[in-house]
Amino acid sequence: MPKSKKGRDTVPVHPICHKTIHVTFTNAELARMGEDRELILAHERVAKFVRWVKDKPPDFHAKTRNSR
Repeated sequence: MPKSKKGRDTVPVHPICHKTIHVTFTNAELARMGEDRELILAHERVAKFVRWVKDKPPDFHAKTRNSR
């Protein structure tokens, strides 16, 4: 849950994954999802990204598209 929506817990997320999440969802949408990781992963854009990035090395970085 975003800090701007009273989230307190943190979860380590790779920077390009974090960017993809925020390009895909607003903070309000993330707040409504709560801690349900599966809701995020079920979104078509996120699922496509995960399929693409899963075989990349841990230090891989790439630009993220800025459209919803």
